[in-house]
Amino acid sequence: MAEAKALGQLHVGRSMGVGRWMVLAVSALLAACQVVPKHPPRPIEKPPEEGPVTGQLPTDATRHRIALLVPLTGANAGVGESIANAANMAVLDTGGQNIRVTTYDTAAGAAAAAQKAIADGNKLILGPLLADDVKAVAPIGRAAKVPLISFSNDTSVAGNGTYIMGFVPTQSVERVVFYARSRGLTTFAGLVPNGTYGQRASQAMIRAVEASGGKLVAMQNFDRSAGSISAAVTKLALNGQYDAILVADSGRVALQIVPAIRRSGGATAKVLGTELWNTEGTLANSPAMHGAWFASVSDTYYNQLSAKYRARFGKGPYRLASLGYDAVLLANKIAGGWRVGTPFPIAQLVDEGGFSGIDGAFRFGRDGIADRMLEVQQINATGFAVIAPAPRSFSK
Repeated sequence: MAEAKALGQLHVGRSMGVGRWMVLAVSALLAACQVVPKHPPRPIEKPPEEGPVTGQLPTDATRHRIALLVPLTGANAGVGESIANAANMAVLDTGGQNIRVTTYDTAAGAAAAAQKAIADGNKLILGPLLADDVKAVAPIGRAAKVPLISFSNDTSVAGNGTYIMGFVPTQSVERVVFYARSRGLTTFAGLVPNGTYGQRASQAMIRAVEASGGKLVAMQNFDRSAGSISAAVTKLALNGQYDAILVADSGRVALQIVPAIRRSGGATAKVLGTELWNTEGTLANSPAMHGAWFASVSDTYYNQLSAKYRARFGKGPYRLASLGYDAVLLANKIAGGWRVGTPFPIAQLVDEGGFSGIDGAFRFGRDGIADRMLEVQQINATGFAVIAPAPRSFSK
């Protein structure tokens, strides 16, 4: 399944304007879902080009130029194509009256793609996807006063005109730990992989356990080899009992780790996971995983987007496609009060009320990181069940 290889995460807005925008956007999505073409076209149609041509792109006196930077060739072409198709679906669903989105392939060089986008007159960049590409594009955007709304989840690239919409693992860890504490669990252990993701997950767990009044009794790293996993689980058992254990890795790795935990000191411990588990439906096939909890964005609206996407293109999207759709919704909302031809009003991105979309509502902090409200799901024999819905608004 195409949606099975991406990261997941969430949080919500409170203003009436945001609510109305969400209703309109989702209504457009549902309305468009009613028509299923007999022979879905491969490329999505784009709003008609208007105006005289200057260079390669026509001028436009009524719509804002927005660049979408994603990989359309190479190893990540599938993800990039999904994001691009979903972004263009959002343009069509919102009528295409306020913005014009042009896609640029980053596979041959993100910096070159950004320079071309800026030369073409784009005032906002959606993307890139990869953190290294963001690092290459960010200084180019800053020099031209063109902000980036990236699809990366690497918090180290956020700030100074760069915003990230990706699903940040630290938020998922914090949500599930606080939920576990609310259910009476007090002592925690963690198993985290070596590398950047594991470092951030372990730091988030330490902060969350302390902030929630729990006690962290052990934390072990592993390198995903069978020997390393076995050694890490054994060391945890030597450090005493724990009520809950976080396995901060993919569902595929969790399927190797959790049975070992059950055999070695954690027979009754509550297993906790991260947003990475959201796309791993096979977890329900393992009895050892039943009862485990993890936090992620809600799939309610994404499932509708996925159905519409499948009807149009004959295949399912990657899970990150929702970021492309939501980025366009965000740009379209701001475009209503943004005068064509002027710089993007970057101050409007930092809105305490937030913005709503397929993955729920979100808001950017002054650090440039998207803050999302997450739901908690439980793995059962029949699949995933929501046991703690995502909050509907941001607290003051």
